[in-house]
Amino acid sequence: MKTRKKISARLLAIMLAVTLLLPLTWNVPVEAAETKQIDVLFSHDTHSHLNSFSTIVDGEQKEVGGFARIKTLIDEKKQEDPDTLVLDGGDFSMGTLIQTVYDTEAAELRMLGYLGYDVTTLGNHEYDYRSKGLANMLEAAKDSGETVPALVVCNVDWDSMEQDGLSDGQKQIRSAFEAYGVKDYVVVQKGDVKAAVVGVFGKDALECAPTCELKFKDPVEAVKQTVEEIRKNEKVDMIACVSHGGTWEDENKSEDEILAKEVPDIDLIISGHTHTELKEAIQHGNTYIVSCGEYGRNLGSLSMTQKQDGRWELTSYELIPVSEDVKPDQATQEQIDALMDTVDKNYLADFGYTREEVLAENDVEFNSLEEMGTKHEELNLGDIMSDAYIYAVENSEYYDGDPVDVAVVPSGTVRDTYTKGDITVEDVFNSFSLGIGKDGVAGYPLISAYLTGKELKLAAEVDASVSDFMTTARLYCSGLNFAYNPHRMILNKVTDCYLTRTDGERIEIQDDKLYHVVTDLYTGQMLGSVMKMSYGLLSLEPKDRDGNPIENLEDQAIMEGDRELKAWDAIARYMQSFKDTDGDGIREMNGKNISLRYITYENRRLSDFAQAIQTQLKDLGIDVKIDSMNADKEWNLMVAGEYDLCDSNWITVGNGDPTEYLANWYGKSDANFCNYKNDKFDKLYEQLETEFDEAKRAKIIEQLQQILIDDAAVVVHGYYNSSIISDKTVTGADIHTADYYWLTTEIAPAK
Repeated sequence: MKTRKKISARLLAIMLAVTLLLPLTWNVPVEAAETKQIDVLFSHDTHSHLNSFSTIVDGEQKEVGGFARIKTLIDEKKQEDPDTLVLDGGDFSMGTLIQTVYDTEAAELRMLGYLGYDVTTLGNHEYDYRSKGLANMLEAAKDSGETVPALVVCNVDWDSMEQDGLSDGQKQIRSAFEAYGVKDYVVVQKGDVKAAVVGVFGKDALECAPTCELKFKDPVEAVKQTVEEIRKNEKVDMIACVSHGGTWEDENKSEDEILAKEVPDIDLIISGHTHTELKEAIQHGNTYIVSCGEYGRNLGSLSMTQKQDGRWELTSYELIPVSEDVKPDQATQEQIDALMDTVDKNYLADFGYTREEVLAENDVEFNSLEEMGTKHEELNLGDIMSDAYIYAVENSEYYDGDPVDVAVVPSGTVRDTYTKGDITVEDVFNSFSLGIGKDGVAGYPLISAYLTGKELKLAAEVDASVSDFMTTARLYCSGLNFAYNPHRMILNKVTDCYLTRTDGERIEIQDDKLYHVVTDLYTGQMLGSVMKMSYGLLSLEPKDRDGNPIENLEDQAIMEGDRELKAWDAIARYMQSFKDTDGDGIREMNGKNISLRYITYENRRLSDFAQAIQTQLKDLGIDVKIDSMNADKEWNLMVAGEYDLCDSNWITVGNGDPTEYLANWYGKSDANFCNYKNDKFDKLYEQLETEFDEAKRAKIIEQLQQILIDDAAVVVHGYYNSSIISDKTVTGADIHTADYYWLTTEIAPAK
């Protein structure tokens, strides 16, 4: 009996120990017995940038990107870890000339496969060539026989579309999806790690895809269902998501952050669509969100290690610059070159261009794309495009004589900037590399529509009130000018709105009058989305010239015979208009030499400065005719505005105070002969007139001078050196540095 008791006690102790241990082991996956690790490389929003390109990065012109360099980086990583997972977050197309053979060559998808990408998803711009274009691209990729990445998107609502009856376009895409093998998710084995990768198409992405015929389920709910399916049917170590939803500054509206919170089983989200460059990963719970920016400028790289509870920890994360320091893979470049060779033959030849043809020589520092997203002000990159629209329309041989009042370019349509040096056809196309027209030819056409004066003012309010929340809606206009106060209530910020002619004349807008507006088709189609951002308080209804509402904007494409006038071609023609076609060293605009009248007078050796400027501008291909006269005649011409360039000898007067000088740029001053207008300048100038504290005045003056410098409102010449000599018997001869009146009432015999 004692022995049996001892045995029972031992058994009880053992059972108790086992019981205590069980809770520690129930939730531990079998796979977590050994520590697992995975390396991931990723990209998104490469937008057809197969080749490297020159752009502005942090204020400097640099050569960046290129799939040949990305291939080098991927190969180097795979030498370290052959089981590296390579993912892409969509929008791999639409951004360069290679997109013009999108539906026939499927160059972008084939090159992703060549680089070794495992999985990608569809972005909104994959739908730019409509259903037929997307279907043809997928079938061309499959028919190539090359290795292509898996394509995943889980929230296409086929059930809803079938209930409504599939359209021809939906049928085309469904057939292409089946042929390619598009799935909700795929399972990828990388070493000892089995990863499920699910794809999802975001809400904002759908808003940005006006030609997409597909219907989609709610992204969060669809991913939830797919993850449940994965958990039920697959034995995987981790779940990754390639999302085209994006992240936003407002966490409550940031789609991929919402996804991370609502579907906590996701370990990693590759976040595309918003072109975000996350220097550090965003973490919500056990879910990490990563983004590396657009156009292949960076390649994202990370490592994750599985924890004891089965979840994953981010152990390293970096964005690798795809810079000139990376040696391009030669074999990859040869593949790209072969694909690019098809562009001249299959597309540009119909327009009379070649992709390397030089359209203009550029010495101007244009704004970067980053500035267009961060600076809410007039920028030269948007301005030159809007000017180009009017030029191309009014100089077309098919022009019907109806003057264009306003041309509009939203920042979201601008895809790249122009760098100093030669501007080629390829550079211009890449700056506006969107869509396809009703004619089935790559490139969105310009469209012609009419808005009332009241609606033009509302368009200005869109920029003033909406674009800070939707930076892609910032407007760059030719012909329309407006000022706004950012501190006023939303939808009531515009303080002044008017039209200007080419000569700068101000034209007041009449509310009930119809005005001729030119923009691109994509902008017109996206008008509804922009209006939503105003909560229905702003309403713009494009009309025909008779004032009737336009039912289909595609029918308003500006035609040249049976061809659409493409937006990119309009810009190319404008660039080309600055060429010196007759070889006389002077560039032409509108078929005539660019010649400027420079008025000046002989005093103060101003003619020397005029000749110097004449020489400098001649080097740029601009003719300057100097008209030298007496001071009185020059003054009368300056007041009348009868000049292109004008010299005026003006000083800060004898006391050294610059108020009188600065009045030349004050909006309400009679001395503002150049019609300069800057609300910030005017406000500061009015402060200066009532401020008597010398220190405060000095600060205001510095701000005023900086505004003039930033706006290039004036070019200040430096005078020749001059000297004044006096002996100790003279006092009061203290001459201000900007003054030339040496004899004053202050000079007197010394006591």
